[in-house]
Amino acid sequence: MNTSFGNRRRALQWLGSAGASGVLGACAMSSPSSDLPAKKLGRVLVVGAGFGGATAAKYLKYWGGPGIEVVLIDRSPQFYSCPLSNLVLGGSRTLADITVGYQGLRELGVVVLTDEVASIDTARKKVVLTKIADQSYDRLIVAPGVDFNFGAIQGLDAQAQTTVLHAWKAGQQTVDLRRQLEAMPNGGVFVMTIPQAPYRCPPGPYERACQVAHYFKTRKPRSKVLVLDANPEIMSKKGLFTKAFNEQYGGIVEYRANSNVTEIDARSRTAITEVGERVRADVLNVIPPQGAGEIARKTGLVNANNRWCQVDWVTMESTAAPAVHVLGDATLSAPAMPKSGHMANQHGKTAAAAIVELLGGRAPQPQMMTNTCYSFIDDKNVVHVASVHRYVPEKKTMEIVPGSGGLSAAPNELEGVYANAWAQTIWRDMFA
Repeated sequence: MNTSFGNRRRALQWLGSAGASGVLGACAMSSPSSDLPAKKLGRVLVVGAGFGGATAAKYLKYWGGPGIEVVLIDRSPQFYSCPLSNLVLGGSRTLADITVGYQGLRELGVVVLTDEVASIDTARKKVVLTKIADQSYDRLIVAPGVDFNFGAIQGLDAQAQTTVLHAWKAGQQTVDLRRQLEAMPNGGVFVMTIPQAPYRCPPGPYERACQVAHYFKTRKPRSKVLVLDANPEIMSKKGLFTKAFNEQYGGIVEYRANSNVTEIDARSRTAITEVGERVRADVLNVIPPQGAGEIARKTGLVNANNRWCQVDWVTMESTAAPAVHVLGDATLSAPAMPKSGHMANQHGKTAAAAIVELLGGRAPQPQMMTNTCYSFIDDKNVVHVASVHRYVPEKKTMEIVPGSGGLSAAPNELEGVYANAWAQTIWRDMFA
């Protein structure tokens, strides 16, 4: 990639080519409005190196050049992708296949710190870390993802969490849940619970059910998948997943709507619904209710439904704290806007463009945002949903562009090729 920062036009041309597949480029087609100045503009800290934070750090440096110092902070020394992580459970990928390092960002000039954020002082514009000295900022980006409300499920205490896994953040739990599936006897039952929406990745649980069912169908054909969904129906790609459950995985997958699990018995691996139904599992996978990551709550950025962070959609700036921008799953989603990796990537570009403008003394402009979400029905056949979102000034929110996007007619292998290309492209877009 061209690392010269002096030519804005080349940057835009590069971004256009990165989004040539139609999945990445729409958000940032408008970007900083003048040639980049050489003078120092400011220091931006980015907390969280996921789809939103890493993208924001990369484009801040790419568009801001030497005028903007960019520091990226994450507790993990490498990135694990939640998209495609269900394939580790299905057995067609390993954790190494969905792991990316931060070296590309360092080569761009982003300072990457591996540390835990203890607190954020928005009045003094300082971030307190557990190992490294406090870090000051002119602008702060917080991309904390989600954390879990374990307390909403009686019995899911710290001890229970060691065996009853969520694996809803890619990493060691993904590997551990796969090992539980491998150790499960042929003829056993995998029980997965789904919380009430909103939660990270609306189609993700249903893709997981398909991946586990695919593994059972090929390796443990007497085993079953039981999905206990707190929602009244499948929340994304309903027709496509319903058909997969009934036809491709008929006799393996059982789906139960309106089955809100409020209690577990970890010792007997039993899920208990709010109406008292007891369901015993050989492998119990509980996905708890979610809200914005804990650091957002500690910082006072959570100001919607006691769960999410409200933002100005032109800049992604928090409505609770000035000079703080919140990205990704932690935000209170605009209408029909999913909590997805692709959408967080778009948030990152929007914030980066806005901050470059603000530090340069110019007014940020609204951005278009796109979303594409692929779901693997088995190891090769895939379905997708896509949408385009635009800013509506009179409503101060984002809305879907009428007639944009679309949904697959049926699973097919060509979309599997597209899905794998999407993953490689967006990882490069974040880190290269």
